[in-house]
Amino acid sequence: MFDGLVRNANLPDGRKGVDIGIRDGRIAAIEMALPGEAATVIEARGQLVSPPFVDPHFHMDATLSLGLPRMNRSGTLLEGIALWGELKPILTVEAMVERALRYCDLAVSRGLLFIRSHVDVSDPTLRTAEAMIEVRRRVKPYIDLQLVAFPQDGYLRSPGAVDLLARSLDMGLDIVGGIPHFERTMADGAASVEALCRIAADRGLPVDMHCDETDDPLSRHIETLAAETVRFGLQGRVAGSHLTSMHSMDNYYVSKLIALIAEAGIDVIANPLINITLQGRHDTYPKRRGMTRVPELLAAGVNVAFGHDCVMDPWYALGSGDMLEVASMAAHVAPMTSREGLRSVFDAVTVNAAKAMRLDGYGLHVGAEADLVLLQARDPIEAVRLKANRLAVLKGGRLVASAEPRLSTLRLDGRPERIDEAAYAPAAEA
Repeated sequence: MFDGLVRNANLPDGRKGVDIGIRDGRIAAIEMALPGEAATVIEARGQLVSPPFVDPHFHMDATLSLGLPRMNRSGTLLEGIALWGELKPILTVEAMVERALRYCDLAVSRGLLFIRSHVDVSDPTLRTAEAMIEVRRRVKPYIDLQLVAFPQDGYLRSPGAVDLLARSLDMGLDIVGGIPHFERTMADGAASVEALCRIAADRGLPVDMHCDETDDPLSRHIETLAAETVRFGLQGRVAGSHLTSMHSMDNYYVSKLIALIAEAGIDVIANPLINITLQGRHDTYPKRRGMTRVPELLAAGVNVAFGHDCVMDPWYALGSGDMLEVASMAAHVAPMTSREGLRSVFDAVTVNAAKAMRLDGYGLHVGAEADLVLLQARDPIEAVRLKANRLAVLKGGRLVASAEPRLSTLRLDGRPERIDEAAYAPAAEA
């Protein structure tokens, strides 16, 4: 009756003990005690089955390049950009492809099957675009990779960037990117937003713009992006990434700004791990966290997703491709530690991120792609708390990664010999 069955699964929406039937790579049924057999049966045993994790903001051309050509001593965004500038002349397509493929291996093991990567198109050789297009081709069977044409050195500031961005889109990059706060003046930043939105409208492409990644409360390019989104009829096709300046803005202005973002239908993509380490570097005490105003944006009906941004590169020396680590950091720094808040941060790395990437066929419903992750946790809150182990990862119903349950052996008189960390529930749920 089915090609595959997942039995006795808990789902993120609260349904418990359901079976998921898979046929022809799609979810064919979600019911209690589905009848029939299948060639492949996965016993969930009351643990959480989720749609895959989604990273809507990453830099795959730089990943795993930590230490090349040297380390970022200050830990700042600007030194990271300078380091990347030193590295670009010695990059090779082969090395970038090899590092990216290794990262994608890691991503699959973490249940991360959808990634949007910003590709620096400031170098005249466009080696980065060539490499990432090759990576996209090679990982297509197991990762959906979207590529953003990103003028890292500034669309108007960097010589030749206007032509390079157009050429990279002609090569096959998917999305128009930008970095208005890195232009020489606020006026140039606003002009770049207008020009890039016009390109997206003319080409029928989405926009995903690094916007106001700064502690400067007067960096307000997201306001311009909202206005240009409406002007060019791009509602539902635009993402503003980072928006860290909102952390430092006065509350009155933000009350106006959030309403503009909501009106324009802009997706907001915060990057908790990076935002709290790169921002506030010039502060003594108190030190600003830097992450944008996630709870307030969500309350206004804005779709908010979280990205990993970097893993072991000139900007960030840590990271493991684990979107639950990203969600956990957001819960701490937002802070969003209520039960509702914790469920929201799980959504921000799954369904909200899928919406930001406009993924078709994503989710847990009949007819959706059978892309599933079995987690060693009973519900989304426990998954975030434990950064839960991925027991099985399915792409189109095919098992692409698996892991043994994480158990510990104790040698304590009168206590259990083996414990599963996921079995330790709070008193209210025990």
